[in-house]
Amino acid sequence: MIPILFAMPGNEAFAMHLDRAISCEVGQMEMRRFPDGETYVRILSPVHGRDVIFVCTLDRPDEKVMSLYLAARTACELGARRIGLIAPYLAYMRQDARFKEGEGITSAHFASFLSDFCDWLVTVDPHLHRHNKLNEIYSIPTKVVHAAPAIGDWIAEHVEQPVIIGPDAESEQWASKVAQSVGCPCVILDKTRRGDREVEVSDLDASAWKGGTPVLVDDITSTAQTMIAAVRKLKEAGLPSPICITVHPVFAGTAYHDLSVAGVEKIVSCNTIVHPTNQIDVAEPIAVAAVELMHILPINS
Repeated sequence: MIPILFAMPGNEAFAMHLDRAISCEVGQMEMRRFPDGETYVRILSPVHGRDVIFVCTLDRPDEKVMSLYLAARTACELGARRIGLIAPYLAYMRQDARFKEGEGITSAHFASFLSDFCDWLVTVDPHLHRHNKLNEIYSIPTKVVHAAPAIGDWIAEHVEQPVIIGPDAESEQWASKVAQSVGCPCVILDKTRRGDREVEVSDLDASAWKGGTPVLVDDITSTAQTMIAAVRKLKEAGLPSPICITVHPVFAGTAYHDLSVAGVEKIVSCNTIVHPTNQIDVAEPIAVAAVELMHILPINS
């Protein structure tokens, strides 16, 4: 039987992109809230003996994971052969160490939670910093899709004389790959974080890149304070307004507005999280990764 794909609420558009790339059926389910806030799940399509794929990007995860858990457990109870999860954005990767006494390493706790009810996972550029690979914390097979090729293609088509700029050291792994794919210069800035919303970025000597178009590239834009601080430094260095590209447009609170008014030329994102800035589609490589995982896994994974 061909796999069956279920879109969790809010993921319907992305699932349609995947449906065109994966030979599968799009499943139907009913999901709503009881008056007390509990989740009701009813799977309407037959899943017995089939590979079941749930599509659920995990921004604002606490609002989504219980519904995902119940849907996956219900599919398993109804006889699904394997449960796969496509999570274009993977949450809870930030707390990858115990920074203060009494904290938990929640990236590992969340990995254990997802690994308990999924048989495999595909995601896009998770925020790997102190963890080198997802399999250090996930006990299920995983595949990571890199957005750099798609971002590079977009830049090559839309930007003249780009100069790729990573706003901090953590962004280097993404920014450098994008620059390599485009074949253009890359600069990485230094960042000092003094709080969730207080960031300082190092000065920039832009004399070698006069005439170029600055393109800020980062993996996650949440509060946007890192991007905003970098934009200020670029303007101080006499560079034109930059194009800001983010893999995962989380944009918490007023972050999108704050970045928009900071003096940027354009804000562009991948479609890992639904947002008006989505211009870079990563559905096809995600579909390829999912198919590869399903083909290599044993039935009882």
